Amino acid sequence: MGIVLVLMIGFRFEVGGDWFNYQAHYFDVLDVPLGEVLERPDPGYYLLTWLSAQWGLGVFLVNTVCGVLFSWGLLAFCQAQPRPWLALAVAVPYLVTVVAMGYSRQGVAIGLAMLGLVRLARHQNLQFVLCVGLAATFHKTAVLLIPLAVLANPRGRLWSALWVGITAALMYWALLAESVDALVTNYIVAEYEYESEGAAIRVTMNALPAMLLLLFRRRVVWQSAAERNLWSLMAWAALATIPLLILLPSSTAVDRMALYLIPLQPFVFSRLPDWLARFGGRRIWIVSILAYYAAVLFVWLLFASHAQYWLPYRFYLFELL
Repeated sequence: MGIVLVLMIGFRFEVGGDWFNYQAHYFDVLDVPLGEVLERPDPGYYLLTWLSAQWGLGVFLVNTVCGVLFSWGLLAFCQAQPRPWLALAVAVPYLVTVVAMGYSRQGVAIGLAMLGLVRLARHQNLQFVLCVGLAATFHKTAVLLIPLAVLANPRGRLWSALWVGITAALMYWALLAESVDALVTNYIVAEYEYESEGAAIRVTMNALPAMLLLLFRRRVVWQSAAERNLWSLMAWAALATIPLLILLPSSTAVDRMALYLIPLQPFVFSRLPDWLARFGGRRIWIVSILAYYAAVLFVWLLFASHAQYWLPYRFYLFELL
């Protein structure tokens, strides 16, 4: 399944709303010195793009490596759930199709963050921070996940706060400091420049599993106290995006941050059949969840404003024939 995901993400041809933007990034670094590339925002992504440009492998190597990193994190996360295939099916309509095939940089960041979430739930805080640090080199907003290493930790919080705080400060200085003014201007102050169509729908899709998790949290078989704290925090954060969407002048800021909360959906819905087993049995709830996400994909492909950039899906190797 990992191979299928990597091929679909990496070898897509002119598929995704930002396809041509990423292609422009490729040509932009073609004759740029390595030192200048590493000084750009999201240095991990630009280093990968620069290497692909030097080897003449086009944007397809970039997309393929991004597909590998995203799929690695997604599948590791799904395997940690009680129903891995159901978790993966939940992730396909939006996280795989729209995010991984549309927002390549943030898709990688979310995939690596999911890998980190698995580690954090097992009290492996350092591995979580390393995963988030690598994710931030592809999309700087991943730095905002670092506080979870302290907040989810049920013990040793003072020591955790110290070393995580130092790490977060270093990451902020290296990756975010020079971009803060632009981010605030573009995503917070600008009322009309950056608006995300469908943001309310995507926020609601996270809020639904968040409410279910908080409602049934006593039925959850938690593997650790860290896991319980982590997902409770994620649920409250997902609910907090609703008033933020109303209060902030730009919906894009909330929408982009809500992408990091999408793992709530496979986490909750892979467990929901157990929580509701007394009401019709597990099988009917599994089928209902699959039908719900099939409807999500169907509606998005037919009615989303930007679905035209995904249709028809074109596979690069077929384009060569």
